[in-house]
Amino acid sequence: MIEILLVDDESYVTESLALTIPWEELGVTKVHQAASGAEALEILEQQEIDILVTDISMPGMSGLQLIETASERWPNLRSILLTGYSDFSYARKAIQLQAFDYILKPVNDDEFIESVTGAIESLRDEWELHDRYQMLMYNRKASYSVLRASLMHDLLLGRVMSGRAFAAKLQEYEIAFDTETQAAMLLIQLGNHYTAMDHHSIPLMEYAIGNIAEELFKESFHVWFCKAPHDCLILLVEPNAQTQQLMEQSDEYERLRQQMLKGLISSFRDSVSNYLKGDISLIITGWFSFPDGLPAAYRSGLSSMFLTAHNEAGSVLYLEESQIQEQAASKALESLYRPSTLIHLLESKQWDSAREKITDVFRELGKTRYSREHLYEVFLSVTNAFMYIAHKGGQFISQIDQYALDPLLTQSNIVSLDKLQDWALDMLARLQNELSESDQYTKSYIIKQVHELVGSNTGHDLSVKTIADHVFLHPVYLSKIYKAETGEGLGDYIIRMRMERALYLLKNTNKKIYEITTELGYQNPQYFSKMFKKHYGMTPNEFRDR
Repeated sequence: MIEILLVDDESYVTESLALTIPWEELGVTKVHQAASGAEALEILEQQEIDILVTDISMPGMSGLQLIETASERWPNLRSILLTGYSDFSYARKAIQLQAFDYILKPVNDDEFIESVTGAIESLRDEWELHDRYQMLMYNRKASYSVLRASLMHDLLLGRVMSGRAFAAKLQEYEIAFDTETQAAMLLIQLGNHYTAMDHHSIPLMEYAIGNIAEELFKESFHVWFCKAPHDCLILLVEPNAQTQQLMEQSDEYERLRQQMLKGLISSFRDSVSNYLKGDISLIITGWFSFPDGLPAAYRSGLSSMFLTAHNEAGSVLYLEESQIQEQAASKALESLYRPSTLIHLLESKQWDSAREKITDVFRELGKTRYSREHLYEVFLSVTNAFMYIAHKGGQFISQIDQYALDPLLTQSNIVSLDKLQDWALDMLARLQNELSESDQYTKSYIIKQVHELVGSNTGHDLSVKTIADHVFLHPVYLSKIYKAETGEGLGDYIIRMRMERALYLLKNTNKKIYEITTELGYQNPQYFSKMFKKHYGMTPNEFRDR
C-alpha cells in the first residue's frame, strides 16, 4: 500500500506524471497532486503519504523548504526532487536534507520510474527490518515472560537461592523489584464467564488481565504478573521509589499504602469487567518481606482460595481483615461441643433438643464469615454423632439413607451453609423415625430417663442410687439394665459425663481447679485430679498448661 504525492506549481507536470506512469505495476495504490508547498503540507497532514515528489523552484515555499519541513515531521518519508536547473548547489542541499533522489526536468519516464522504484524498495526494506525488529522484541518479551513465570514458580514453591544469584536473575529478566522491601500478593481467579471459554481463549483473557493490571499499577507500583503453579493468576506489587518516598513523608504510612492499593484494586476490577465483560475474584495477602515471605504468603492465599465458601463472582478478600472474622467463625462452633453434646442428646433420645442444638450452631455460624473448612468441621462432627447413635441401635447409617456418605454428595453438601443444615436436619428426622419407636414401652425409655437426669444434673447429689430413686427401680437392677442396653456401667457413664464436663470447664473457663471440683460434686480436689488423670492420662493442671 504505497501512496505518492506529486507537487509542482505547473499543474501540467503533475497531471502528466499521474496519467503516464504505470503506478499499479510499481505498487502505488494512490497518487495525490498539489500545486504548492502549503497545499502539499495539508495533504501530508490528512493522508498516509510514503513518497514525496516535488519541484525545487516554486513560489512561496520552495521544494527544498518543503522537504526540510516534511522530513522533520515525517522522518520515514522518501523525497524526490524535480528541477530544471543542473546547478550542483541544489543537489548538495538536497543531499544535506537526505532527499532520496534528484531528477532533472524535463522528466524522462524511465528515469522517473527507476527513481520511484528505488524509493519503494527502500521503504519495503525499512518495513521488513521494522517487522523483524518487532518480531524479535515480541519473541524476547515472550521468552522473558516464560523465564519470569518459571522464577516466580520456584519462589512460590519455596526454592531457596543466594541473594547474589537472585539479584542477578531480577536484573537479567528485567524485573524491577527490590529485595528486603515490602510487597503484597494478589491471587486472581477467573469467573464463570471465562472458564466457559475454550482452551485457546482462556490464555488470551489471562494475558489481557495481566496487561490491564500492569497498565493500572505501573505509576505507583512495580508489578510482576504470571500464572501461578495452581489454578489462579498471581499479581505481585511493590511500591516504586517515588511512591515509597511519598508515603514515608506521611505519619500514616501503612494506612496510606493500603488505601492506595485498595483504590487500584477497585479500578482493576472495574476495568476487567468493562473491557473483558467478565468478573474476577481476588484474594489479597498482607504485606511481607520480598522475597523471603513469598512462599508463606502464597500458601496462605491459596488455602483461603480453596477453603472459602464465599467464592461468589467478583468477590474480594483481604486476608489481614478476614482473620478477625475467621476467629468469630471458630468461636461460633463452640456451641457444637458444649455439653450436653449432640451425641448425648441423641443417646437420650432428646430429639427436640438435638434439633435445637443443630439449628443454633448453624445460626451462629451464619453470622460470621465462615469458610468451607468450618462447614467441613460441622459435617464431620454431626456425621460422627449420627453414625455413633445408628450403630448403637444396631444399624448402619447407609440403611437409614443410602446416599448419606456418598463422596460426591458429601462435597456438594459442604459448599453451602443452607445445604448442610438441610442435610443435617433431614438426617436427624430419619434417625428419629428409625430409632424412636415404642420408647416408653421398652428398656430404652429407662435409659432415656437416666440420660436426661445425668445431662441435667452433674452436681454433688448425682449417684446410681439417686438416679434409681428417680426412675423407681432398685439400683442393682437399674445398673444391670443400663449395662445390658448400653454396654457401659452406669457408674462409669456418670464419671464419663463428669469428666467431659470437667474437660469443657478447664478448656473454656478460668475457674480454679477447686471450683470445678465442687461444681462436679467431688469433695476432694486430689480425688478429682486422680479420676481426671485416670480418664485422660493427665492431671487437670497438666491439661490446662498444655
